[in-house]
Amino acid sequence: MTTPERVAIVTGAARGIGAGTALRLAQDGLKVAVLDLEEGAAKPTVDAIVEAGGTALAVGADVADPAAVTAAVDRVAAELGAPTVLVNNAGITRDNLLFKMSEADWDAVMAVHLRGSFLMTRAVQSHMVAAKWGRVVTLSSTSALGNRGQLNYATAKAGLQGFTKTLAIELGKFGVTANCIAPGFIASDMTRATAERLGEPWEDYKAARAKAIPVARAGEVEDIANAVSFFVDERSGFVSGQILYVAGGPKA
Repeated sequence: MTTPERVAIVTGAARGIGAGTALRLAQDGLKVAVLDLEEGAAKPTVDAIVEAGGTALAVGADVADPAAVTAAVDRVAAELGAPTVLVNNAGITRDNLLFKMSEADWDAVMAVHLRGSFLMTRAVQSHMVAAKWGRVVTLSSTSALGNRGQLNYATAKAGLQGFTKTLAIELGKFGVTANCIAPGFIASDMTRATAERLGEPWEDYKAARAKAIPVARAGEVEDIANAVSFFVDERSGFVSGQILYVAGGPKA
């Protein structure tokens, strides 16, 4: 039996983990909508996919805006086909200690991670239900276990784990799985920005973090993309509601 051509949406895919995931899913044979806040920022990822022989579409949308999300998903369905794979990767950080954290910084992180994942999944699930097949993969973090200076981020990432487990229960009977990946320290644009904010040279910061990881190295974007690929695979249909820590050890 021939496998239907699948269409994936990856949010926050202009760079970092999102871009690496989009590239990997394209290599796996999926058509990929590369979604980011600004469409122009997503074009380099699309270009890389197309140059490698894949099919991709750059889409600009604020995942926290319901109208923008609906328009984006409708556009993907019209131009690439019905999306039955969603990777909720879009995220931001607004780190600070509790007594310094503003309401705006709390709300901004909740809006992108929690509201964004909710809106995107709600918009895409009808396509999955109609196809009787779907994959939702959401990015959490080891910060969900608690991390000083990240009260907003840790709370959002923990919330996404409950979000994932509930999706698995609600959507399972329609052939849709929902799983969560919790990365540890990954060498990416986001962690480089953290090093800059702390005033530490990137290589020193990365080496110091790697010392605390059992496999003795920093994670790479490809490590997370590989995990997404596993969850999205046709053969992973009996794996749902799981939280996979990709952190080089039991905690990192």
